[in-house]
Amino acid sequence: MEMPGARRVPWIAAAFLATLALASAAPPARASGDMTMEYRATAFVTGNDLRYRAYGFGLCLRDVLVKLSGEPRLDRDPRVAELMTRAGTMIKSYYYIDPKSVIPHRDDQASYDRSHYLTVTFDRKAIDKALKALGERPWRGERPTVIPAITVRGASGSYLLSSESAAAADQRASFALLASDYDLKVRVPTEAELASWGITMGWFPSPQVSSTPEQVILVGSLAFDPATPGWSGSWRMLWQGEAYAWSIQGVNYDGAFRDALKGTLRIVSGHGGPE
Repeated sequence: MEMPGARRVPWIAAAFLATLALASAAPPARASGDMTMEYRATAFVTGNDLRYRAYGFGLCLRDVLVKLSGEPRLDRDPRVAELMTRAGTMIKSYYYIDPKSVIPHRDDQASYDRSHYLTVTFDRKAIDKALKALGERPWRGERPTVIPAITVRGASGSYLLSSESAAAADQRASFALLASDYDLKVRVPTEAELASWGITMGWFPSPQVSSTPEQVILVGSLAFDPATPGWSGSWRMLWQGEAYAWSIQGVNYDGAFRDALKGTLRIVSGHGGPE
């Protein structure tokens, strides 16, 4: 259970943070073998003092262990929960960003309880040692780009999750930002590509295209069910000759996409099938 003072970065807030970063400077391309980003994570915390700092460090540590290893099950591993209490001993550097820094402080609550982004970079040797103790190791090399081939049936209508669809704009942003938590790149296909793959709204997608080491096709159907209530997601993937299928229901679409991406991460990193 997350403490109220520290939590994962909401995707809308994360988009704002990403916009600020891009506005200030374009980051250089990652050099071959440079894994700095895999040892770095961001948490959304209350204030920039000591009250929630240690727990924020713990959240960042957990996210780093998951994305670096490619094993999403570490998210709920009790051994990781214990490591989170000692996250401060593994840190190389950290900093805060106040997304409301341009807004004047009018009272004590604005000064002390203002939400901040806490970004932590961990010591590489310490994290590699922790992963080894957990029976894991860093997942090196280039990660495949995820290409979602997803049909969406929402309360306001049905559409393909394409790069042109105006109805899918928020969901495209959500999918890409959640994928970044796992250092997975995303390329949303065009309407023309989806059509050439034989994907329509008439049935569960069955794309006439195969995954490769460079790109993985995540096939899915996302639907809103007012009876649950919530979104239900069904996912399929063919990877290295093996077929995988998994699903989730009764969540918001962020939760459905996270489930899809955690399954994808586990498969392509060599950990076996989804949870």
